[in-house]
Amino acid sequence: MAETRPGPAGAQSPAPTAAPLQAVPGWVTRSSLAVCMAGLVIAGYLTWEHVTGATTFACPENGTINCVKVTTSGYSTIVGVPVALLGLFYFAALTLMCLPAAWRSPLPFLRALRLGSATTGVLLVLYLIWAELFRINAICLWCTAVHILTIALFTIVAIAHALGGPLRSHRT
Repeated sequence: MAETRPGPAGAQSPAPTAAPLQAVPGWVTRSSLAVCMAGLVIAGYLTWEHVTGATTFACPENGTINCVKVTTSGYSTIVGVPVALLGLFYFAALTLMCLPAAWRSPLPFLRALRLGSATTGVLLVLYLIWAELFRINAICLWCTAVHILTIALFTIVAIAHALGGPLRSHRT
């Protein structure tokens, strides 16, 4: 039963209620989590290769496709932090923000943080693609996979954000 309060001349009017929660389609939660998990695996592999100094990439080393050249270039770190490690932290953080409970959370700062993080990831990816194409003159297939996953995650998060309102997950 709706709560009432006295209105003009003693009339009862319903008390204002919170806006209903907008449900996020189930595909959003499932696909965002799947993309994050794939990103964790690949970024973990790239981090392992970087930290161990290994050059055993499952990637050809010819003129254009050359993972070792990309991952050992001056663009493989940002202020001394390996880009691969940044990717690992990025996907770990977004995994937490894309858990079903996080999608159900009505906290607006969480929605903003998720969208802001996904946007930051895409901006970094655009910089790294520029570096690969125009500075390093080589492409890393593993890095390209991370770039694609980052763009896909941004797309999913942006669509969910565009649905508007406090979000909660439901199965579809």
